[in-house]
Amino acid sequence: MERPISPPPKRRKLSPSDTEQEESDPNVLTIYSWNVNGIQPLIQQPITSFFSPKDSHQKGNDTSLRGFLRRHDWPTFLFLQEVKISPDDLTSVRALEKAVRRDKKTGNAEPDYVAHVNLPSDKFNARGYGRKLYGVCSIIRQDFADRWVERVRPVEWDFEGRFLVTELKAASNAQRIALINAYMVNGTDYPYKDPESGKVTGTRHDRKLEVHKLLAAECRKLEADGFAVILAGDINIAVAPIDGFPNLRTFPQQQCVNRADFKRRFLEDESSSSSSSRASEQALGKQSGAPEPDKTSQEPHGLGMVDTFRHLHHDTSGYTYYPRGRSFGESCDRVDMILTSKSLRDSLMSAGMHETSAERGTSDHVPLYAKLRYSEGVEEAKETVTS
Repeated sequence: MERPISPPPKRRKLSPSDTEQEESDPNVLTIYSWNVNGIQPLIQQPITSFFSPKDSHQKGNDTSLRGFLRRHDWPTFLFLQEVKISPDDLTSVRALEKAVRRDKKTGNAEPDYVAHVNLPSDKFNARGYGRKLYGVCSIIRQDFADRWVERVRPVEWDFEGRFLVTELKAASNAQRIALINAYMVNGTDYPYKDPESGKVTGTRHDRKLEVHKLLAAECRKLEADGFAVILAGDINIAVAPIDGFPNLRTFPQQQCVNRADFKRRFLEDESSSSSSSRASEQALGKQSGAPEPDKTSQEPHGLGMVDTFRHLHHDTSGYTYYPRGRSFGESCDRVDMILTSKSLRDSLMSAGMHETSAERGTSDHVPLYAKLRYSEGVEEAKETVTS
């Protein structure tokens, strides 16, 4: 018998007018994130679409990327991870870009979107499965992109196609924002090779800890440059017991070290009081001989980022990873997150995930979202497009 699935995050009851206001409010940034575990099912038109495309849209059966965007009320951003496109496969890249574009037949009735991809260039660590692995895609609503996106870029220390940074322009009544689409390393004992020489330099666990350090430095630099940071994607870590069902994963014990390192760098700050729990997790890692995360007296304190879902739903269980081959909800974890700089805490409106097998689709993750108040910019962008 299947375990009853935890209910959706508790929210206050909304009147019809409240619901309409939230969905239509042009000054809200809506960020969706989803590890799709392969993009092909989302960019290939099902055969039924050639017979009754209108009916399939009305019934909510459209499994395409446009169908996803439509079903979720045309979000500002959709960050995809693990798109699994070979860096040599330009045909699939073009198909992905086309899949998010507005059908000319709809005119201006639906918003347009633009897609940016970052695919692996590392021939030593990203060479399996015909190089169809890793890769991220940032999909941005065109009206917003035209008005507010300054640039979309990778990071210089990543060659596996795991990160894309979207930097927004400055607005007089809103803090400048940088959004990072992230597919974090899954720590394993497999070797990690220098991306230039191919020499083994450690394990994938070691690389995961190094990426934590590099990404935290990237976030810190962005904040020093005046940006508030939104970090969204597959973090490949469940941070607390409430985030794992039936239990938080602690084997291999290196996972405890990885978890403590992520929490210390991203979620804690100088005022955090969780040093005892961090020490106990690292002690578990020591039992297996796992190396401790690098800590020096010169290293800055953690970023103190806001976990959007946990901030709004302190005691509510919710999960994003539902492995295939097992009953939905039998074993699951919250390893995907949307984190924000502390300065955006008061802008947070809602956060959650869509925990259904239908929303999971062909992936092993379900989509998650966060909505933030953006005091200037979206309204002007829409007026520009419709005028």
